[in-house]
Amino acid sequence: MLNAALTGNVASGKSTVVAWFAEWGATIIDSDAIVADAQRPGSKALAELSSHFGAEIILSDGSLDRARLRQVLVADNTSRATINAIMHPIVQARRKELLAEAKHRSDPIVVSDIPLLFEVLDPDDFDCVILVDSKDSLRRDRLIARGLAAQEAERLMATQLPAGEKRARADFIIDNNGSLEDLKASSRNVWNELRARADS
Repeated sequence: MLNAALTGNVASGKSTVVAWFAEWGATIIDSDAIVADAQRPGSKALAELSSHFGAEIILSDGSLDRARLRQVLVADNTSRATINAIMHPIVQARRKELLAEAKHRSDPIVVSDIPLLFEVLDPDDFDCVILVDSKDSLRRDRLIARGLAAQEAERLMATQLPAGEKRARADFIIDNNGSLEDLKASSRNVWNELRARADS
């Protein structure tokens, strides 16, 4: 089984690439989906977040106000470290469970979608690392198009390591600065490389 990690800074196009990899046959372990499940109403993680940051991060239906938590996350390093300390052990434990299940099934290629791979994990734990990257100006524009204010977009981008540092440590780089067709072609090339590695 090829154990690959896919990462990319916010608004790089990572989710689009992951969807194609799933379509082409990869088993996907989605860190964001694990986080969402761990933060469901009534969960231990949600209770801990509320205890630290106040009931105002909880909506009237008992679910997490993700926009408000994002504001907390980008506000200062201490708050971000607290959120990470609550969430990352939960996410890592669940990811390891899913990886073990995939190995038991003999799935040929597993791609773990991990936005903060270089920030919080050891890339050497994976057989290879794929980075999806875009110019900062494009990522900023995409975040603003999603509804973020320009200042919040800048603060969110600043919470992650610069892409240049990640490019130097990635095995494969998929640049997303052109058309969707260009992105798909580049993704397909990397997928073919993953298949070759899995078959070797």
